[in-house]
Amino acid sequence: MLEITKSWMINQGLDILAADILSRGLALILIAALSLIFYLITKHLILKGLAAIISRTATQWDDIILGKKVFNRLAYLAPAIIIYMSASIPFAGYDSLIVLINGVALIYMITMGVLALNSFLNASLDIYRTYEVSDRIPIKGFIQVFKIIAYFTSGIFIISILLNKTPIYLFSSLGALTAVLMFIFKDAILGFVAGIQLSANQMVAQGDWIEMPKYGANGDIIEIALTTVKVQNWDKTITTIPTYALITDSFKNWRGMSESGGRRIKRSISIDMNTIQFCTEEMLDKFSKIRYISDYIEEKKIELQESNKLEHVDHSNLVNGRRMTNIGTLRAYVEAYLSNHPMISKEMTFMVRQLAPTEHGLPLEIYVFSKDQNWVNYESIQANIFDHILAVVPEFNLRIFQDPSGLDFSKLTR
Repeated sequence: MLEITKSWMINQGLDILAADILSRGLALILIAALSLIFYLITKHLILKGLAAIISRTATQWDDIILGKKVFNRLAYLAPAIIIYMSASIPFAGYDSLIVLINGVALIYMITMGVLALNSFLNASLDIYRTYEVSDRIPIKGFIQVFKIIAYFTSGIFIISILLNKTPIYLFSSLGALTAVLMFIFKDAILGFVAGIQLSANQMVAQGDWIEMPKYGANGDIIEIALTTVKVQNWDKTITTIPTYALITDSFKNWRGMSESGGRRIKRSISIDMNTIQFCTEEMLDKFSKIRYISDYIEEKKIELQESNKLEHVDHSNLVNGRRMTNIGTLRAYVEAYLSNHPMISKEMTFMVRQLAPTEHGLPLEIYVFSKDQNWVNYESIQANIFDHILAVVPEFNLRIFQDPSGLDFSKLTR
């Protein structure tokens, strides 16, 4: 083509040098015009038409790909392809210049291709997040691994173009740098392996509440990446944990509590053992007027009377036979009170028990589950329950144990 144009100009009366320069200049202008035309076609016609078609589809994944500008990145390849394929026309005879231009065009195409791949991987991650499985099996770490491989491979190809060496030569030379590469990408490799184990065993997922005191983490997971896991603590601070630490160190995952539909209340109050006693008739008459245990008192009295009558118990001493105690009656009341509480689950573990006596009294433990898992509501429910129990204890002729305070000692000195 260049020779034809040059011959025509010579026939028109131009000298050989002028015809050569003018023909090469026209070829350059034509290549630049074609590059611009192809870019405008892909950018303003093909992309706009594609966007119009995608906007009419019911699927969401194509909208995400379009929003991540994957096709926009590909549009930039059109002029580079034209230049790469046509560089030998205006610069015929200048092999070194052709190699330089083709090298620059290849580097540009590799860069645009990697950027397009990066956008596609980002779009793939967003598409995956539209499915419920993404909450249980995060793939952001794997996406980041693919990006690292793509960047590393493209870097090798660019270096091979700059050095005018084949990529195979450079890849074969990496064997001597394996130890260095292992050191540089240590965290990435450990994170990748940990990510596989975390995903395969479903140990953590985005949105899980985890507790890891070693790293000061106590909150919800907001991101699981290749090398780090971000946890938003309850005070809204962000703790960053190495991904492989979730494999090597221990942590607590509260997912089981969240999926169970309840939240455990496990707290005890200490009863002064000096106030524990058998119930007298006056005490039983008083307790029988309490709504939640009135039926319990009557049934228990009948049961004990029949049992003692069969065993011919001598009632001159309270130790003989079976008798009700104020601590047992309190425990029965707490069970009845919690059974009638609208926010306490009856399907999950429900227990009011005594623990081993200590120097601080007899612990009476409440072990139940709240129906509401919301932290604020849960704390309110728990506080209301123990407000009531602490206020009720004296009604059973019992006393809460607490260490002596300054007021107690001042009373002794009066």
